[in-house]
Amino acid sequence: MLVIPRATEKTYAEQAKRTYVFNVPEGGSKQSIAKAVEEQFNVTVEDIRVLTRKGKATRFSKGKHAYPGTTYRRDKKLAYVTLKEGDKIRVFEEETKKEEKEKK
Repeated sequence: MLVIPRATEKTYAEQAKRTYVFNVPEGGSKQSIAKAVEEQFNVTVEDIRVLTRKGKATRFSKGKHAYPGTTYRRDKKLAYVTLKEGDKIRVFEEETKKEEKEKK
């Protein structure tokens, strides 16, 4: 299972609480997500919270006036993973180091 860290301002603020946010597959359970995070990043997972964000409604049309309607974007599943004290995932630190080098 592939878990992808989210790089947003909100997730960056969550790091102060040792919590990291990941995009995960729709069919993943808490146990499988925790196992995947531990294997990919060599950390110990203490707690995990999972939520599903419903896809937004979008309008579509098959021509100027033909069959207007609404469809939905895909649902997204997120996992908030709290790590053991002392463990870190160096996703955001690498990006800030690259930005500092570019500024110089």
